[in-house]
Amino acid sequence: MATSSSRSVWRTCLASALRTALACTIVGVVTLFGPKYFRKQVAFPAFSYVTVILIVTDATLGDTFRGCWHALYATIQGICPAILSLWLIGPARLTASTTAIAVALSAFVVVLPENTHLLVKRIALGQIVLVYVIAYINGGQTETIMHPIHVAASTGLGVVACVLALIFPYPSLACCEVKQNCKLFAENALERFNLFVKAFSAEDNITALAFISQAKSLVSTGAKHLQRIKTKQESMKWERFPFKFLRPYGENPGSRFQHLQTPLRGMEIALENSPSFPIEIPNSELKSGLDMLGEHISKQVNSISLESSATVPESNPENTQKFFQTLHTIQPTNKHLPSLFFLFCLNLLLNKPIAPPPPKEGSTNSKQHDEEELFSRKTWSNYLSITINNKRFMAAFKCSLSLGLAILFGSIYSKENGFWAGLPVAVSLAGAREATFKVANYKAQGTVLGSIYGILGCFVFEKYVQIRFLSLLPWFIVSSFLQQSKMYGQAGGISAIVGAVLILGRKGFGPPSEFAIARITETFIGLSCSIMVEILLQPTRASTLAKFQLSKSFEILHECIGSISFGSFGNLVETQNKLKFHVNKMGKFVGEAEAEPNFWFVPFNSACYRTLMGSLSKMVDCLYFGSQAILFLEQESGGIDNFVWKETVNKLDADFMLFKDFIGSFMKCFEEVSLVKSLAVLDKEFEKKKLSVDVELGTSPTYYNTIRSSSEEEVDEKFSSYFQHSKELVDQIVNGASDHISGSKSLFTSISYSQSLLTVTMANGSQAMTTAIG
Repeated sequence: MATSSSRSVWRTCLASALRTALACTIVGVVTLFGPKYFRKQVAFPAFSYVTVILIVTDATLGDTFRGCWHALYATIQGICPAILSLWLIGPARLTASTTAIAVALSAFVVVLPENTHLLVKRIALGQIVLVYVIAYINGGQTETIMHPIHVAASTGLGVVACVLALIFPYPSLACCEVKQNCKLFAENALERFNLFVKAFSAEDNITALAFISQAKSLVSTGAKHLQRIKTKQESMKWERFPFKFLRPYGENPGSRFQHLQTPLRGMEIALENSPSFPIEIPNSELKSGLDMLGEHISKQVNSISLESSATVPESNPENTQKFFQTLHTIQPTNKHLPSLFFLFCLNLLLNKPIAPPPPKEGSTNSKQHDEEELFSRKTWSNYLSITINNKRFMAAFKCSLSLGLAILFGSIYSKENGFWAGLPVAVSLAGAREATFKVANYKAQGTVLGSIYGILGCFVFEKYVQIRFLSLLPWFIVSSFLQQSKMYGQAGGISAIVGAVLILGRKGFGPPSEFAIARITETFIGLSCSIMVEILLQPTRASTLAKFQLSKSFEILHECIGSISFGSFGNLVETQNKLKFHVNKMGKFVGEAEAEPNFWFVPFNSACYRTLMGSLSKMVDCLYFGSQAILFLEQESGGIDNFVWKETVNKLDADFMLFKDFIGSFMKCFEEVSLVKSLAVLDKEFEKKKLSVDVELGTSPTYYNTIRSSSEEEVDEKFSSYFQHSKELVDQIVNGASDHISGSKSLFTSISYSQSLLTVTMANGSQAMTTAIG
């Protein structure tokens, strides 16, 4: 698996580097050796290279087609208003201040629309910087109409180079990349499944823990493959229109593979909660049956491909019945919960998860037509709709102010090179919050590395000026790996590429060393202005936002727990999705807080927040499994008398209420604690409320001590009644079901027990959160 993954990374980086090199070579050949008239029209080859880097980096043919549309729309946004502005103002009357104001106002208009794609904004902002700053540099010699057209032509050359690079020598299709990642993810999921089965059947703790550890090491790789599949699905849609024969590959595999990811996570949770190994299985025949089902799941996972239907092959009902039928005569106890929950997750792998009935739709052809029509309408609406709110206004204002200050100070420092201060700020516009200092550091280091490499390349190829841009090929490969690294990331890798390309891919700009120093200086001015604006207009630190997001997650978790009930599956799914969204958002803030400097603030406790993230993520998974368990029980309750069913459900709801009160009080307490600034404030609040003081400990009680008072015996007592009522419900389902259902009654048993494990896991999760807060 490690070798296969390494080969995949190598192939991806090499392919991206070669495509980028080919596109830059096309631009270099045209601008250096093309006809004189054509070179005159493409007056800004630097921006052609920048356009190439923005579009072609890590792109497929679908991404490039989308990039062509984005570049066209960006040109309409950036060039057309600029022509009118230059005609009204007059290039001869431009000064450093008026140029900065014009750039800032134009940037504000471009960034303000909410649904405009980020690539459109970056290209449009880059064009605006070049149009106004070059007009200011040339003064009255600037042609009001032809100058912006030259900028548009330079953008067009970069776009054409991207399309050619992605088509030759063979098209780089998103569907092929998705297919490859589907294969890699299937291999990853199968390997994890086999390791979990081996751990489940292990004869000692050491062997089991070794298998579990190996499986955990594969989780991040599988998540990367799954994320890659999801990100390229939009590109597949852009490949449908020009290539109709690719329509069989145009399905959505991301959701299918998520159905594999979640049960595997549940199997991991079950093994982690197992008290010891070997696991005590109520019936010895289960092990042989488990091997049989393991082989079937292996075939099922291997059969998933883009050519197959969207429905995962179902398991053989007879084999499933024989496997689970061995459970219905036993009386499991609490210690069997982990093994039964493992089997429940195994069932989710065998069968497609239950979902609410979908709305009635037309035939397959009409659905496909409707999907394409919806995609077209969505594409146009994204570019034409403008939503103005405070958040968008502030984002547009920050961008315009950063760009205006960068142009102002860059032009004051060096009029001839002033646009290099604004161009990095323009083309690196972020779509959301980011670690400002971290990203600025990456960009600065990447620019310096690329510039130094460019200077060395010029020195080595001093006598071969016409072919020195060929030395860019190894640098493209190195930069592709830099983008995949944590040290530089995508921002640093792209800056390194641009820094080298602008020196080795041009001529007539003077000594390379002077140009490199001037550009590094201007880049530093632009990044400094961007950082200063972010600090002044975004005073809320990521650590503070992570703290508030933690409190919000506790609040929604409390809401999720309150929505657990028979007959309210829709509410539970809605709140569960909301919780997952806020937990992921909290993870982004935590990552940003870890990367930003502390300065004079209290250091960010990243270990604590990572522990909380793990507990909350486990809560999300457990809520999903609990909802699936409830759905299974409701689905198979048709054979029970209505009065008996309602009576049993009322008992279970009463048990749920005890659980809600028990866990809900924890969540409410956690929510309040997470908003308090320090433990000293907590103690003062308790003193105000005249709570008891523990004389032996010598301190007043805290929330931490209050929550820690709950014991495992109390947790067992809370759900023991529910455990018994679950057994009664399963027996009623089995006794009232037909012979076709009775073969699977052990399945219902494991489902019911999985809900009990949900209670235990959530209680254990609350204890983990208590430990982290403490």
